Order: sequence, then C-alpha cells, then structure tokens
Amino acid sequence: MKFTELKIPAEVQKGIDETGFTQCTPIQEKALPLALTGKDVAGQAQTGTGKTATFLISIFTKLLSQAKTGGEHHPRALILAPTRELVVQIEKDAQALGKYTGFNIQAIYGGVDYMKQRDALKAGADIVIGTPGRLIDYLKQKVYSVKDVEALVIDEADRMFDMGFIADLRFILRRLPPYDKRQNLLFSATLNTRVMELAYEFMNMPEKVSVTPEQMTAERVEQVLYHVSRKEKFPLLLGLLRKMGMERTMIFVNTKREAEYLQDRLNANEFPGKVISGDVEQRKRMKILADFKDGTLPIMIATDVASRGIHIEGVSHVINYDLPQDCEDYVHRIGRTARAGAEGMAISFADEDGAFYIEPIEDFIKQKIPTEWAEDDMFVHDYKRTKPRPRTELPHGRGGKPGDRGRSGDKGRPGDKGRPAGRSRSASGSDKPAGEKKVAAEKPAAEAVAAAGEATGAEAAKRKRPRRRKPKQAAEGTQTTNQPSQPDQP
Repeated sequence: MKFTELKIPAEVQKGIDETGFTQCTPIQEKALPLALTGKDVAGQAQTGTGKTATFLISIFTKLLSQAKTGGEHHPRALILAPTRELVVQIEKDAQALGKYTGFNIQAIYGGVDYMKQRDALKAGADIVIGTPGRLIDYLKQKVYSVKDVEALVIDEADRMFDMGFIADLRFILRRLPPYDKRQNLLFSATLNTRVMELAYEFMNMPEKVSVTPEQMTAERVEQVLYHVSRKEKFPLLLGLLRKMGMERTMIFVNTKREAEYLQDRLNANEFPGKVISGDVEQRKRMKILADFKDGTLPIMIATDVASRGIHIEGVSHVINYDLPQDCEDYVHRIGRTARAGAEGMAISFADEDGAFYIEPIEDFIKQKIPTEWAEDDMFVHDYKRTKPRPRTELPHGRGGKPGDRGRSGDKGRPGDKGRPAGRSRSASGSDKPAGEKKVAAEKPAAEAVAAAGEATGAEAAKRKRPRRRKPKQAAEGTQTTNQPSQPDQP
C-alpha cells in the first residue's frame, strides 16, 4: 500500500514525500486506516518498523481536520516516551513529517536547560513530546494544562513498566479529558497482560493490531553467534573489526564498567569509540549520537539505555559483546540495524556466562541463532593492553568510619607514604623489622587481652552487685529531735 492511497491531508503528504517514504510498512498498512478514521489503536511492532511515522501521521491528520477549541496555550496532542533519546528522535521525525502543517512541536525531557524548556512550554505548543518525569514536574507547577488534549500517544508502553514509570504515567493519564473525548494510540514491542490492562483502562475500545508476532526480529538482519571464552572476546572483536571493515558499528555490553574498559582498549588499538550510558551527561550523549550519525564516530559502545527508540540510519553491524539477560533486549539491540527495509548484521559473543542466555533468547524469538566457529586467524593477540579503571569506592568504605577508606590497621596514615612495608616505626622512634616487632608484641598483646578480660568480668560483677542505700542525715536529725530530752546526770 502506498501513502497516496490513504486519506492524508496535502500538508502531511508533502512532508512524507520530502522524507522519502512511498510504501507503507506492515504496521503502517494495518494501523493507519484505523487511526485515520479516529479509532483507538493498540499496536505491536518491534523497533525499526515505522510505528513512529504511524502515530505522527495520525495526529497531524486529526489536528488538521478540526479547529482548536481549548485554551490558547494548551497542548492539543501529548506523546509520552520512556527515554530522552526516544523523545529527541520522535521530535526530529515530527519536525520532518509536520514541516508544512504549521504546528508548534516541543520536546520535554531531563538533562537540559530547565528554564528554557519551562518557558517554551508556558508560551504554548500544539504537540508536546516528553518523558513522564519532567512533564509531571511542570504539570505540578501549572506551567501547562492537559485538560484540552485531543490525541494521546504512549510509545514503548512495555518499557514504561520495565523502567518503573507506570505510576507517573497513570498520574498524567488521570488528568486528561475522558478517554472517549480524545483519540488514544499505544505502541509496544509486546502486548502483554500488563500493557493490555493499561490500554483497556485508559483507551476507548482499542483495535488491537499485531505485526508478524511469530517473527520477533527484523527480517533483513543476518544473525551470527560465536562461542568464545571471556578472554577471547576482545581478540575476536579486533579480528572482526579489521576483517569486515565495519563502517558504523554499535557494540552492546551489560555494565557501564565493562563499557568504559572496552572503550579504553579499542581507542588504544586505533579503533575510536565512545560510550553512551545512563550516567553520561545529556549534552555529551547528544554530541556522541550526533557524531555517530554523521559518521565522525565509527563505533559506539552502549548499555541497554540506547537499545530502544534510537533511529540511526546506516548502522551496518550490531555486536552483542555481552549477551543480554533480558530476551526482549536482544530484539531491541539487533533492531538498531536493518531498519526500514535496509540490511544489517548482528554478531553475538557467548562466553561462559552468556551461554546460559542463548536458549531463552532463541525461545523468545522463535528461531535458532546460526552458530559459527572462529578460525585461529580471526583472533588478534598482539594488541595493546590497558588496565581497567579503578572502582569507585563508597564514601564510608565497607562498614568503616569517614576517613578510614582503604585503611587496614595503620596502613594509609598521613606521613606513612613511602615507608618500607617490612619496617614499622615504634613509639620511641626507632625502626625495627616488622617480624621482630610482631614477636615482641605477642606477649604484651596476650597480657592486654587477659587484663581486658579480667576488667570486663569485674565490671560485670560490679553491675550485678546491689547498691547500698546511705542513711539520710536529715532523717536522723529529725528522729533525735522528737525524742524526749534526758536530764543531765550529776
């Protein structure tokens, strides 16, 4: 089906043509005819299938078909997404597709200028795209109102549950107009029980649309699995990077620490790469994404914070350096390549720990991942080594007091730097070998322990002994006064 066959306003169709879209994807072909007539839709589709364009085209069509009736500065449409990166991506697509609609589109998310976004939202926006946290913050300050929202979109609904945003989501939804007074669109990678309960609670008899549920992964992704030991993963990675000449590669790991260590080793071996994770400051994350998109940065190392909702064209390879523990994350990771009909390759390494995740992943995607055995010439062993970054210790150490971090006995005291480990200074100022001091100190230490034990026993006995009450002097004086006086004896 072509977009020209649908009843789409000319302003929206012009934006679609400039974007280069002509044929509808499967999710667009099923969901758009329903959404364009004003019906509520709950759609299931993996990332990279065109669901973002589906709900954007539907919103533009609805808002253009009717005049604004609410407050002047109140938003007419609200799009909720779980992550900052996804919000930025949706806004970019909305600006492109809605270029000729004249709508004011505003993205709201954390990590950037708070007052700038606040002022922009207060000035008024037709379509607001944001994460739940900051939207609630501005809502409580009465910066904007959602009482005139005509269209609602919940994107990546299953991720909202996974990230703990469901309470925030309900907070916003309960302040919207009644569900039958607005159009509601929900999209999710999986329409599980939790997601459908949310749909039936806040949507008006949604039409359920599912696209190829038996094929969870993107069709044009070539998947390969290598069984390697933990120590062989990096040599094999270098070999693949040199052999295949990967132009734009995303490497996924499970922890931030592993990501930083991998970044240091790749940069040391002339493969420039940068890490994007939840701890990276927002402006830096946006710069890394921009460099990766324009080809300046060939390799991006990511945790699962970047596995959903980021549309980067031309990603040739996705490498699961660590297999994900969550089966759905595998689908979202490899969905970064082969987007919108393109082709791509997904390579996974299964080490001693990752081997346990293979079977659940294959059951989830309903297919076997082809396995290949790496030849000896694919491993690069003559690479430059780097040391892992030191772990960041807790402020109070492990059960210690402030300032005692890393101390064991007298180690680490000020002034002891540079002193030989085998010698220790005595109280008199003379230096003795540590071994002699240990022998000499055994007897006094034993005596000190015994004395401490005796003192402890004496204190315990003293505590148990009943206290004697001293006679009060005042009482004795009173008693003497009351007795009759005796005459003096001659």
